[in-house]
Amino acid sequence: MENGESGWSGYRPSKTLWGWSIVGASALTMVLGFTWGGWTTSGRANVMTDIAVRNAKADLVASICVHNFVTATDAEHNLKALQAKSSWQRDDFITEGGWAQIAGIDGTVTNAADTCADQLVKMKELPQSGGDAGVTDS
Repeated sequence: MENGESGWSGYRPSKTLWGWSIVGASALTMVLGFTWGGWTTSGRANVMTDIAVRNAKADLVASICVHNFVTATDAEHNLKALQAKSSWQRDDFITEGGWAQIAGIDGTVTNAADTCADQLVKMKELPQSGGDAGVTDS
């Protein structure tokens, strides 16, 4: 070994090797970023936003639906009738009863009647008039 160069200190990579190393490192960074790093494309972000908005709207309408159902006359009878229905008939019962209709929203909100029915079926008994169900705007 001349000039005191030994092992790695004497190694001089070519420009081609440097170029391919940069390309490989960039590709590896992108693969790791999109799989484990949490990166996302703008298209995927838009889809995720649309899903979140739809779910939030359904949850809001379902909460209003539960309130409308519980405060309606004959709520106890309606709850028993709802609980007697099969799971695939419950959303129709809610929609036909009009409890999921919200002023200013035309048509039905996707998944709102299902979510409302699920929340109502889980109730062992209706809330008393002193609780959240009895709150009205003044």
